[in-house]
Amino acid sequence: MRIDILTVIPDMIEGFFNCSILKRAQEKGLVEIYLHNLHDYAHDKRKNVDDEAYGGVAGMVMKIQPIEECINKLKSEHDYDEIIFTTPDGKQFDQPMANTLSLKKNIMILCGHFKGIDYRIREHLITSEISIGDYVLTGGELAAAVMADAIVRLMPGAITDEQSALSDSFQDNLLAPPVYTRPANYNGWEVPSVLLSGHAAHIEEWNLSQAVERTKHLRPDLLKKKGKGLMDM
Repeated sequence: MRIDILTVIPDMIEGFFNCSILKRAQEKGLVEIYLHNLHDYAHDKRKNVDDEAYGGVAGMVMKIQPIEECINKLKSEHDYDEIIFTTPDGKQFDQPMANTLSLKKNIMILCGHFKGIDYRIREHLITSEISIGDYVLTGGELAAAVMADAIVRLMPGAITDEQSALSDSFQDNLLAPPVYTRPANYNGWEVPSVLLSGHAAHIEEWNLSQAVERTKHLRPDLLKKKGKGLMDM
C-alpha cells in the first residue's frame, strides 16, 4: 500500500510515522507513506497557500492552485483508489471504514487547514470526505495520522499477533472484553477464574458475554448496528 498525505505542516506528523507499528510496517515494505508539503506547489515568492474567502466570511481558505497541482502530479504518477479530505463535516471514521481502506492499494489524504479548502477541490477531485469526530482541530494532520494508524495496523504482517487485531474493539461492532495479566492475585484483586481454567470454550463464551455487556452499558448504539439478538443477552 501507498499513502500520500498532503499538508501545509508536515512537521506536525512526520515523527508519528517513524514509531512503533507504522515504522515497522514501512521497514517490512508493507506500506509506503509520503508527506507532501503544499507550500512547495505555491507559485508566489512567499509560498502562500491561503487567501481571504469570497463573501466576507471570516478566516482564511486554502487556495485551489497548490492543491490541484499536487493532486494532479501524484495522479499522473500513480492510480489512487481514494482521494480523501479530512473535514469535520465528513463521514464519521470507524473500524469498518478502516477495514475497507486497508484493502486498497493507493490512497491520498488531503489535510484541511485554516477555514477549509476552496470548495471546488471537494467538488471535482475528492472521492471521500472523512471526519474523526464532531469537533474542530487546528488542521487535518492529526486526523490523517489517526486514519493511517488504524488502516496500517490491519495489514497482514503489520503486527506480530494478527489475531490480536481481530479481537480489538469495534471489529465486530462490540467493545473488547476485559483483559488481565500476571499476577492472578494482586492485593486481593483477582483475575476471573474462568480465564485461569484453560477451558477454551468457556473462555470464549465469557469473552463474548463480557464484550456484549460492556457494549450494552457503554455503547448501546453499536449493538443496534449488530442486531437485536445481542441486545437481549
